[in-house]
Amino acid sequence: MNRSLDSIDPISHRPSLVEPGLTPADITEIVTRPLAQKPPRGWYVTFAVALGLLGVFGLSLAWLLWEGVGIWGNNQPVAWGWPIVNFVFWVGIGHAGTLISAVLFLFRQKWRTSVNRTAEAMTLFAVVCALIFPGIHTGRPWVAAYWMLPIPNQMGVWPQFRSPLMWDVFAVSIYFTVSALFWYIGLIPDLATIRDRASGLRARIFGVLALGWRNAQSHWRHWEKAYLLLAGLATPLVISVHSVVSFDFAVSKLPGWHTTILPPYFVAGAIFSGLAMVITLMVLCRSAFKMERLVTPLHFDRTARLILAMSCIVGYSYGSELLIAWYSGNLFEQFAFLNRALGPMSWSYWVMVFCNVVVPQVFWFRKARTHMGVLFVASILINVGMWFERFVIVVTSLYRDFMPSSWGHFTPTLWDFATLAGSFGLFLTLFCLFIRYLPMVAMAEVKSVLDSGDSHG
Repeated sequence: MNRSLDSIDPISHRPSLVEPGLTPADITEIVTRPLAQKPPRGWYVTFAVALGLLGVFGLSLAWLLWEGVGIWGNNQPVAWGWPIVNFVFWVGIGHAGTLISAVLFLFRQKWRTSVNRTAEAMTLFAVVCALIFPGIHTGRPWVAAYWMLPIPNQMGVWPQFRSPLMWDVFAVSIYFTVSALFWYIGLIPDLATIRDRASGLRARIFGVLALGWRNAQSHWRHWEKAYLLLAGLATPLVISVHSVVSFDFAVSKLPGWHTTILPPYFVAGAIFSGLAMVITLMVLCRSAFKMERLVTPLHFDRTARLILAMSCIVGYSYGSELLIAWYSGNLFEQFAFLNRALGPMSWSYWVMVFCNVVVPQVFWFRKARTHMGVLFVASILINVGMWFERFVIVVTSLYRDFMPSSWGHFTPTLWDFATLAGSFGLFLTLFCLFIRYLPMVAMAEVKSVLDSGDSHG
């Protein structure tokens, strides 16, 4: 371990997960200060921009429901356009929260404690954004969405459970439910802390949310059992959810989609993009809310290492797709992948390769893994690349299929851009409200990793 990277605890002589010398009271003060004080100017600017984009989202959805999917660039042969691209992108963003919170918790990785709360919230807000698109991409959600849930009806007609669209509905809704429960259970001790420091209506609200938490030993015992159980339930969902999303493509017979590598490829890509979004948000929150004493370079170093590992898996998947297409001897598969790399829309493929394979290689260097500017720029580029990955999979596989007579082209419209930008507005609005009114760092869990403190205060 390089001592220039992490602060060293003077007593244990081990890398410290927080600034050495912090007490439980210091941690409580640092985390609750943003909730009690007026937020910085940057928060108001971000919130105003987010609300503006959210208004654009509402306008674009209203126009979609009035006019239909013709307002988008979707057409034959590209019947799936940006709505499905955005859906897969947002589902992927949500994976990092479960990975950091549940998987790393089960592996007893203590460095997760300063970033898991933000990652969990990010998961919920990303899944909210994702859930909108399967309904609206049909253009008439009051007709189509009715059949997505097994609601008893007078005609006795049930959903078509062999449809991948139905698999998405159940997989993503279950993922959201478990993630929300996991996030809320982790919040309870911190909500009680805020309740005890508040007064008036605010104290009553947090009192209700804290469910009568009094820091008793029996409370901690039940809390730990519930937290462990939900972590165990959430861990398989990291793999299952994006595997199910990949089946939307893999179970088809379209060249470029009909391949067994898609489930692990999608899971690795989802974790990859989610971790990049965690870094983007934590760099901004750490600076804006003075969290440097709790969110140290060690947390960014560990997250960047995971990003580098996922980048290698994603790059390997890109190469495997080309190898499988060549080795299969299937002319249609070979053409599909050559068309991605050399066809009229090859620029999107090479943007994807550059952002997802080349850019993360900077994280081989320790200075890059702990430099806030490098981390922020690289994380933005990675998520741009991951959006283009979904664009390449959806659009460049559809616009040139089996017969040249049916080939077409895809051109996004203003409403495609508005819907994409608006989904970011919804995400940022929810995230800004979260960091304004709820603790962005899990106080109870950070206190549990202090060498000098008892985990239950």
